[in-house]
Amino acid sequence: MSEEEEALKMEALLRWAAQIGISDVPSSNSSSSIPSSSCLGHSLLVSHFPLAGGRGLAAARDLRKGNLLLRVPKAALLTNQRVLQDENLAYCMKKHPNLSSSQKLTICLLAEVANARGSWWYPYLVMLPLSYDTLPNFHEFEIHALQVEDAIWVSEKAVVKARSEWKEGLLVMQEMELKPQLLSFRSWLWASSTVSSRALHIPWDDAGCLCPVGDLFNYAAPDDKLCAEESHFEGKDEKQFTEQANSHALRLTDGGYEEESTSYCFYAKRNYKKGEQVLLSYGTYSNLDLLEHYGFLLTSNPNDKAFLQLDAAVNISKTWPKDCLYLQPDGKPSFGLLCALRLGETPMNRRRAVGRLAYSGFLLSNENEVLVMKKLAKHCCQLLEELPTTMKDDASLLLAIEKIRNQIVLFDVPESLFYHEEVGGFLRANGMEKERLMDGSLSAKVLRSVERWKLAVQWRLCYKEILSNCISYCSMVVGQIS
Repeated sequence: MSEEEEALKMEALLRWAAQIGISDVPSSNSSSSIPSSSCLGHSLLVSHFPLAGGRGLAAARDLRKGNLLLRVPKAALLTNQRVLQDENLAYCMKKHPNLSSSQKLTICLLAEVANARGSWWYPYLVMLPLSYDTLPNFHEFEIHALQVEDAIWVSEKAVVKARSEWKEGLLVMQEMELKPQLLSFRSWLWASSTVSSRALHIPWDDAGCLCPVGDLFNYAAPDDKLCAEESHFEGKDEKQFTEQANSHALRLTDGGYEEESTSYCFYAKRNYKKGEQVLLSYGTYSNLDLLEHYGFLLTSNPNDKAFLQLDAAVNISKTWPKDCLYLQPDGKPSFGLLCALRLGETPMNRRRAVGRLAYSGFLLSNENEVLVMKKLAKHCCQLLEELPTTMKDDASLLLAIEKIRNQIVLFDVPESLFYHEEVGGFLRANGMEKERLMDGSLSAKVLRSVERWKLAVQWRLCYKEILSNCISYCSMVVGQIS
């Protein structure tokens, strides 16, 4: 789609949105004069942010924290409830009660796509991305480019799950007599990725809803202060964690469905200056979570985690599940990991006596802490040494990938790089010769693979930086104690 075509379709979307009641004008200012040709202009404007998510929403004026930014009426939301008002579709769906809510919304989306211009949401549907980079879309080469065993396992599981859900949904779609191209796994991946990456929470359906205009907001991680507050939940049992997490739910999101106005409403999380990108924070996610469900990651993510597997002899209490044993972005061990390591370095006959102190987060002794830090640093060093590439390798590779991605002739890239095992793997996976890569003329399919490859290398580099930060942190603690 050319820039001109995209601009025309965006104008059509905003004009349609205004006609059905989507507005960035607070209800108290409903009499304010804004162009009827657009639902935006009072608080928000569509803009481009090349270095921060691409197309997004900018502040049309100075905005204050708590300002209502956008209202999307219930009738505008693409939901299972709305689409299943079609009796034929509802009949086909009822014959398959085991489908999940997300599978149903995926099928509903494909049904609307099949209706083309006959769909009520047509102006919205034509503005959806043509492809996604969520983990279910990763191919074998891109999955293994993640390098870390846990990440590879999550990716492979996501692909298998997507294919299984497609096979289950295929029966319904065949009964609906959708066009053959919409029955393909590729079409299912597109629709399910749309649901995964764009659906917003609604109280009456676990699948959520697709929200025209509302899904133009780009993502921002919750601020550091909130993350620090959340870290205090560690060490509590599951019930306590859930109760306290739920009490903070509204502070982790910037919008929600409101019964009083029967609309999905978005609010400013902080103050914004005119022209600044307005971001939406929809929860705390690690980079692997973001990659799996949304198809992007943050190179500076305060919620990222590097999970570590402990030997059974170390995690003796079995108190801490795997998802509590991780390193934070600055290299500090999580509460659960530190507690398990401190007890693991405590003699068996002393563990019961010092258990209460460990579970309260207290240092057990200087000697114990030094042992813990040295063991943790050694473990991180071993993990880094076992990975196929170094951080320096990955940084250099990212520079080359960016040139490939932008289809720049690569004469200035060191020749040795093209004999790098990974570059050779990319060429083989895409059926290409080195000369084809060098001339900068790549197909759209190959360029999508390049984008996923870049994300994989970015992810593993962030993971390695966390391990490196942990080594530095452990050295600092040992130095302070000694």
